[in-house]
Amino acid sequence: MADESPKPVHPDARNATSAMLKAYAHPLRRRIVKAVGARGHARAADIAADLGVPANSVSFHLRVLADADLIEEAPEHARDKRDRVWKAVETAWNVGSPEHPVEDEVLGNALMASLVDEHFDMVRRVMRWAPDYVAGRNPAVHGTFSQRNLRLTEAEFREIEHRINDVIHEIADAHDPDDPDGRVWTLDIIGADDTI
Repeated sequence: MADESPKPVHPDARNATSAMLKAYAHPLRRRIVKAVGARGHARAADIAADLGVPANSVSFHLRVLADADLIEEAPEHARDKRDRVWKAVETAWNVGSPEHPVEDEVLGNALMASLVDEHFDMVRRVMRWAPDYVAGRNPAVHGTFSQRNLRLTEAEFREIEHRINDVIHEIADAHDPDDPDGRVWTLDIIGADDTI
């Protein structure tokens, strides 16, 4: 009999610890993680300039994120031993699942609510831009909204998730960070079946 247990979206995904949840639940820390990822690697001063916040505040939050294993030092980009450069940890993580329930349910739920709010904000930004694009007044692509309805088993849907993540990693790894046409794209992929 085949194993029907659900597989993680990404095979290397970690399960969130309370430290990870606490660190990522803070809105400025989420912005910092995104800014570090957008640059590939960064110093506190770089992130402070990008986000318009004091460098000492960014330094504190960078240490919290590092202690939670959400970012890590990138000594290969440092100018000397005192220069602290950070990069994102290249591993996906899950808030929780039936096999690995969330350590702090209240914090996990608060984090998921914040992520959903950010998702809705992104959808609103795309929908403000889209009318000019679909009417032909703005030819530049700044977003997308697509929807597919598929009749699949849960295992087939999980296979789609795995393949999407593999493609994302393949293209991101091949990207030239010095390409002047590079922009930061936020990609939210959401799927739901007809039972919820």
